Amino acid sequence: MKRCIGVTLVGVFSLIALDGGIRAQTVQQNPVDWPNWAYGYLTPLRPGDRVAPPCPSTTTDPRVCRAQTGPVPAAELYPDDESKRTLQDTAASFTRDEAYYEYGPADWYPGDHPPMPEIVANGKESAGVRACALCHYPNGQGKMENAPVAGLPAEYILQQLDAFGRGERRNADPRKANTNEMAVYPHGLTDAEKNEIAEYFSSMPFRPWVRVVEAEEAPQVIADGGLMVPIPGAPPIPLGQRIIEVPEYPERTVMTRDPRGGFIAYVPVGSLAKGEELVTMGAGKTIQCGLCHGPELRGIAAIPGIAGRSTSYMMRQMWDFKQGTRVSPFMGPVTANLNAEDMLNIVAYVASLTP
Repeated sequence: MKRCIGVTLVGVFSLIALDGGIRAQTVQQNPVDWPNWAYGYLTPLRPGDRVAPPCPSTTTDPRVCRAQTGPVPAAELYPDDESKRTLQDTAASFTRDEAYYEYGPADWYPGDHPPMPEIVANGKESAGVRACALCHYPNGQGKMENAPVAGLPAEYILQQLDAFGRGERRNADPRKANTNEMAVYPHGLTDAEKNEIAEYFSSMPFRPWVRVVEAEEAPQVIADGGLMVPIPGAPPIPLGQRIIEVPEYPERTVMTRDPRGGFIAYVPVGSLAKGEELVTMGAGKTIQCGLCHGPELRGIAAIPGIAGRSTSYMMRQMWDFKQGTRVSPFMGPVTANLNAEDMLNIVAYVASLTP
């Protein structure tokens, strides 16, 4: 896989930039409450850290912005022997490289989704646009480092593709590389392809995917390109004021892209009750989420549902709205008076709801 990745082994390693091919950039240190965990890091962005390559506004090929080839951190936990792997309830088998092929990744369960459009299944190699199914899965469930797109309104998906193309959706943490690619993909897509993508993912319901657990401790993890993977046999560590979201079945997620695997989000004790107050009452800091997202937070018309979706993904979006790197005349004011702890509580509660 071609990407820029940093490794954090909690309590053992500090942040290590693995890609020698990407120049170091001087950046200001994150504020104390910056939610690094939501972007796939457990240490702050520091001066001299290597960050994802920027995408110039004139760039129309995402390969210019794609991170360089580097070691895969999770390989330290799950080495690839290049053998064919299988999953439960499917006769399909793929090697790890086949499962992750950028222009035709593994489709383990074709019966779980409608027939995929070409752009979703195989991408558009001539324009450097990787298959949508690679990151978002054929069923649209996605992973913690990507967006869960199943069940989003088609109109909303089209709006977001346009926002990426206009430069109005960026990550506040520049270490996160995949948003750089998403900012360029719309330039390589025709209107017909955009419509196919939107209609396809909106046609499937988003199913329960995140199990939220209030805890004082969480697994030690290794961070792999935004995905946090538990370290087998390592003792748990204090959770603190953050969320640790990990695959329910780490090896299957890492090695096969198991689209039925799901995630566990370890959240601070008491965060669900605090989040419920903010979500349902505003707590004097914001408006009730249900006013826009519906009484059960499952969306209304072109407004997306948020119930049951990834804590990491939702936290990134709220923080990006607050920092102004994701532009929204609605969500900007909604997040203006919220701090990182408020947002953590909100996403913990919202993720615990049934989608």
